[in-house]
Amino acid sequence: MLALSPRLFLPSVLLAIILFAFWRPDNGASETMALPAPVAMSDKRIAFSFDDAPRGAGAFLEPDVRPGLLVEALKTAGIEQAVFFVNPGRITDHDNDAADIAAYAKAGHVLGNHTADHSKLSAVSAATFLADIDAAEAWLKDKPDYRPWFRFPFLDEGRKNRVKRDAVRAGLRQRGLMNGYVTVDASDWYLEEMAISASEAGKIMDWNALRDLFVESYVQSADFSDDLARRTLGRAPVQMILLHETDLSAMFVDDLAAALKNQGWTIVTADEAYRDPIAHMEPDVDFADGTRTQMLAAERNIGNRWYRRNDQKVAKKLFAARVLRD
Repeated sequence: MLALSPRLFLPSVLLAIILFAFWRPDNGASETMALPAPVAMSDKRIAFSFDDAPRGAGAFLEPDVRPGLLVEALKTAGIEQAVFFVNPGRITDHDNDAADIAAYAKAGHVLGNHTADHSKLSAVSAATFLADIDAAEAWLKDKPDYRPWFRFPFLDEGRKNRVKRDAVRAGLRQRGLMNGYVTVDASDWYLEEMAISASEAGKIMDWNALRDLFVESYVQSADFSDDLARRTLGRAPVQMILLHETDLSAMFVDDLAAALKNQGWTIVTADEAYRDPIAHMEPDVDFADGTRTQMLAAERNIGNRWYRRNDQKVAKKLFAARVLRD
């Protein structure tokens, strides 16, 4: 077992990458997550996205170290093009956030709109929400590798307020923006939140168990969404995985990519994912909060739509039982 103590203060990206490499124990059956044999001749395709860039401090890495480590991990994972959904309102003249965002684009990844200030549609008016989109667009529109894709913060499309939902949908069309939906979610933000709380409390976390829980949850979620899509649409659309620009993503995304490949998934670009016909579907349901697949299933009255580990009570129990050490 390799234990994690509170946040590491590292002087450079290079040192972080070196330390990260030496952290990774690969020998010993007790330290390797058991997965079924890979699937042959699979039609399962998946792309990667990251919300909330730039994000604040996490549990283990300094914020200025994380982007370089994440770029390196994506390269190691063979993820040629992910999409980063940006909150430009978090960028100031007193930090390196603008340079970090530029580094993602320089590495071959693309940028999308996540509102300037991470607004929650169900909590503000449609006009206020659209103004926040416009503020982000003003910062993003001339950036290299920008795509006219918008992702709703919290995946909140207005919840049960159809009037507000439709007003924003119309506003997106007027602005030439596509809904940058997701299909695969395992609440990595909540795992990160629990890790931060544990770090602040001085608790010890098992690195291997944390990695395995992160990877296992997302592989399960991808397979769950694949099954749900086939039951709902009768085919396998390209899946879009939702991650956040967190320490956990930087530390474990290459492990996740390897596990997905082992399960028969092919990793594709964000561009390919958003060319899938599912991109043009607008589910009309009595809630607008969740993944595109879940909403399409609800529209068609398909049962078993929710991945169990997105329930915070379930995730909290798993984290306590598997990650925390006395």
